[in-house]
Amino acid sequence: MPDVLFKVDLTKPMSEQELVGHNRWHPDIPAVVSVNPGDVFRIECKDWTDGQIKNNDNPDDVRDVDLTVVHVLSGPIHVNGAQPGDILVVDLLDIGALPGDEWGFTGIFARENGGGFLTDHFPNAAKAIWDLQGIYTHSRHIPGVRFAGITHPGLIGCAPSAELLAQWNKREAELVATNPNRVPPLAALPNPQNAILGSLKGAEFDRVAAEAARTVPPREHGGNCDIKNLSRGSRIYFPVYVDGAKLSMGDIHFSQGDGEISFCGAIEMSGYIDLHVDIIKGGVEKYGMTNPIFKPGPVEPRYSEYLVFEGISVDEVTGQQYYLDAHVAYRRACLNAIEYLKKFGFTGEQAYLLLSCAPIEGRISGIVDIPNACCTLALPTEIFNQPILPT
Repeated sequence: MPDVLFKVDLTKPMSEQELVGHNRWHPDIPAVVSVNPGDVFRIECKDWTDGQIKNNDNPDDVRDVDLTVVHVLSGPIHVNGAQPGDILVVDLLDIGALPGDEWGFTGIFARENGGGFLTDHFPNAAKAIWDLQGIYTHSRHIPGVRFAGITHPGLIGCAPSAELLAQWNKREAELVATNPNRVPPLAALPNPQNAILGSLKGAEFDRVAAEAARTVPPREHGGNCDIKNLSRGSRIYFPVYVDGAKLSMGDIHFSQGDGEISFCGAIEMSGYIDLHVDIIKGGVEKYGMTNPIFKPGPVEPRYSEYLVFEGISVDEVTGQQYYLDAHVAYRRACLNAIEYLKKFGFTGEQAYLLLSCAPIEGRISGIVDIPNACCTLALPTEIFNQPILPT
């Protein structure tokens, strides 16, 4: 087993760990450990909520989750020799659950507390607990399904430079200003409440907490991309913005569907990640990189039979026609799949949760045929213990 460079105690919050991670992005958060190019090592991670969700049947913890805490990340990791303009090469060698903690959760957040892709249709909190058995999972809350997961870090990335951080905060504040009272908000702006910033203390902590970006969205550095195919065997190329790169990760998912539509929509879990790192000097300019690039690994569920649901860019309530709007079209595909699954004994909430965490395939299938974009959702039929094809 590789050396464990960041270990977590699941009985303690991140702020009380032996090595304290972080839940904000800022270039001045100190690294907790250093590695050399070519090193192989293990990083342990708490679940993204820092243990707020419990293995029980009551969704009140999802309803009441404190989102100022998220996402708790392990790191930053200083990679010796990495400089701005380089590419940090990260190989995901292995990912798994921590021993004794082989379970995960999927949730629907209440509209007032973050919501999700289909908040207008599912405004109330719900959750499903999943038992993890090797590569397979099943849930007492969504009976009748069993599937193999594609385990991955929902969130992984390098620290931003001060200049890039300022760009994030400026553009996101301008977006929020267009509708400042929207519920849920248009973006999560810097918020010092419950900030965890590694070993920073005193006035330096206060300064960084006021400036640091929230971890909610993906950005140029990677971050919360929620890409299910970043799994075992994947190689990721990250642009480096600060000395040492300051790589961090967390939000491990046992499984997820494309889009993670309920927002807390993967099978969220604690876990470990084994990594190998290297550097491509001057790689950002050489390859014209703006956002990370990755090569998927060879390990994923191999389902061969799918039922595919289409959606077009027409509002499901008003009938309003949108112009090549993939967001509306994918929402319609998801809603069509949910209505279909309700005919086979699932509640709308169960179907919503299932589409969030099962290994569904989402596609932009047509984006040029005016006025309708066409998006599709491919649902593997082999995960069900009953036939679900039309007859």
